[in-house]
Amino acid sequence: MDTKLKNSHKRGIIITVILLAFCAVMMLSQYDSIRGTVETAPTAYEASFADTLMESSIGQDLAEGNYLVYNQYSYDTDPADVLSDYGQRNFELTAKYLDVGLYDAEGKPLTEARAQTEDVGEADAAETADITDAAEDRTDTAETMSTTDRRLQEPDEESAGYAFRAEYTFSADGQLAGIQVDGTELRPEEEYDLENQFLVYAQQTENEEYISSITSPQDVTVIYGMNAESMDAFMEKNAWVEEEYPPDVAYTHAYRDTLDTLWVLVILAALLLPFRKKLDISEMKLFDVPFEAVLLVWFLTATVCLDGPVPYIVEHTVEDTLLPGMQMGNGIWLLAMAFNFAMWFVLIGVFFWAATSLRAMFRMKGVYWRERTLTAKLIRHYRGRGTESDEEMVRKAGGVIRRMKAFFARQYDALQHIDFREKTNRTILKIVIINYIILAIVCFLWYYGALALIIYSVLLFLFLRKYVKDLQGKYQLLLKSTNRLAEGHLDVPIDEDVGIFEPIQDELKKIQKGFKKAVDEEVKNERMKTELVTNVSHDLRTPLTAIITYTDLLKNEKDEEKRKEYIEVLEKKNLRLKVLIEDLFEISKAASKNVVMHFMKVDIVDLIKQAGLENDNKIKAADLDFRWKLPDHKLIMWLDSQKTYRIFENLIVNITKYAMPHTRVYIEMEERENEVHISMKNISASELNFDTEEITDRFVRGDASRNTEGSGLGLAIAKSFVELQHGSLKISTEADLFRADIVLPKLPVPPEDEQAEQAERDAEH
Repeated sequence: MDTKLKNSHKRGIIITVILLAFCAVMMLSQYDSIRGTVETAPTAYEASFADTLMESSIGQDLAEGNYLVYNQYSYDTDPADVLSDYGQRNFELTAKYLDVGLYDAEGKPLTEARAQTEDVGEADAAETADITDAAEDRTDTAETMSTTDRRLQEPDEESAGYAFRAEYTFSADGQLAGIQVDGTELRPEEEYDLENQFLVYAQQTENEEYISSITSPQDVTVIYGMNAESMDAFMEKNAWVEEEYPPDVAYTHAYRDTLDTLWVLVILAALLLPFRKKLDISEMKLFDVPFEAVLLVWFLTATVCLDGPVPYIVEHTVEDTLLPGMQMGNGIWLLAMAFNFAMWFVLIGVFFWAATSLRAMFRMKGVYWRERTLTAKLIRHYRGRGTESDEEMVRKAGGVIRRMKAFFARQYDALQHIDFREKTNRTILKIVIINYIILAIVCFLWYYGALALIIYSVLLFLFLRKYVKDLQGKYQLLLKSTNRLAEGHLDVPIDEDVGIFEPIQDELKKIQKGFKKAVDEEVKNERMKTELVTNVSHDLRTPLTAIITYTDLLKNEKDEEKRKEYIEVLEKKNLRLKVLIEDLFEISKAASKNVVMHFMKVDIVDLIKQAGLENDNKIKAADLDFRWKLPDHKLIMWLDSQKTYRIFENLIVNITKYAMPHTRVYIEMEERENEVHISMKNISASELNFDTEEITDRFVRGDASRNTEGSGLGLAIAKSFVELQHGSLKISTEADLFRADIVLPKLPVPPEDEQAEQAERDAEH
């Protein structure tokens, strides 16, 4: 049975091959015609006179010329001054092609029309006279009519002999009243377009700065005329030529019409051959293809033939440039033609295959849509009504999809676990090859490639987003492990999958094994000691140097007044040195936790007021306006009175040193449930470019130059005293706003102190 079926198909296959070969030969036979079209010399298109006028700057030049021509008559502005102030105008060049005339409201010439072209002769004089005579004729024929009405209603006699003529009319108040354009070389619609364009240029010129100092034309008419000779010279200078090139191969009649005809031929053959049983090959397995796949292949083939690489191949074939050394009739040319024959045989064969595959819908009718469409099979599968064929198709499709997913998953995992310590050329090469294949497919689609490129870009974006998101997740895991180490949790295992960060994770494990929290603390202490020595030596050196210098001067000075002056300086430097040493001892004791705290009940509201009053002189000297927002009642807290006062004093003194004069300072206190919040805000006199996390360290100042009086320990002492009372001090900045926030907890009063206080109250009563 199979042998008979194969024999019956053999004749149909032979006929089909002959048909496809015939179609391929027909396409090759059109290559000579295509060659003739491709080799056609470019044609040139020369712009017309009207187009040249439209594209040139003549409208702008004439708009400026109205003012210059009128000025030559009125002499309101000396021509030399115009040239000196505004330079040579383009109108002076354009006027070489024109005859120019200026006329009053009655059409009488105000200046003799003069020829401005290069050949000034009798013909030019006659043409100038034509303009003058035309204006006089208008006056004679309609004396009772206004100038504007006569111009609009009279026949266009003035333009006789002029290829181009433009007439500008100005009213008595200097406003442009009308523009008329005509000429023997212009059509009415062209005249209309030029009038509109010239009107725009005239309106723009009225707003030009240089025009404002030149008298506007008033109650006059300016007429410009261009004769045939001047037109030729004007066109030679300004006309342009556009070249038109032959169309692309895909849009030539020899290519497109032949291809369309052959497509229709093979489609008809695919539909009609099965009517002869001996020629019917439509039942071969080759044509048992789902409807969606046929449409996709058909669309891609049509795209390749019309807008893809096929026209490019044909063009280079007919130009003998497809292969190196290719010339008409040689062996390489025959090889190229054989390649073209095979290309057309396959491409047209795809159309025949697609038409034959789709012909089954006429034979199978409704069954075709149920059995030959992937959509129907998938719908039945997901509804649970799939046939054995449907399930087989789903299994095959699922297998293909799973293999593709597994392949991409392996590549993705390889990207996630690239070891940068080793050579990664192989992985990078894989990525480059895959991307090249995708882009090559997109390039074959040509114009439709833009859509494919958009789809590819979207998929690439989704892939990169997922890849980056996964990298961020693994980075966060690594960062989490790093934070644990920074917090001193050296015994927490680090074993998460961090992908490409695994080498770093391995290094972290080594650090985890080699360091302990005590070591970190020791390193920090050593660093602080070094900074302390450096800063102490810097701040103590200045007053100590001054003391040594003035002591030497005092030894040799005989003048009693100068000795007194030196002694005063020494006293100031001694006090400065004393403050530095006292502050140094305080911060050293606070850092070593050796400070003895004397807690007692303190009215914190009264304490901060006292600090403000005792520093009132410094506040006034700094010219600051302190705004206090404190509770109206007493606020008793368990604090060290002396240390708390020092906190407030240091912050207020810091404000007086660094706040901008003539500004307001806001000090606010807010009582909360378990704590008291105090904020101090001021505007800094200098730029706040320091690190707010470091400003409370020892010997750190906001002014990098260290040019203010102080130990550099004020904020550090304040922070230490706040922390010794279980509170917090936070410095923050925003632009030039400096803010200090103090939070002091409401500590409970010890029972023994509570009892002692009660006994004192009883004794008083």
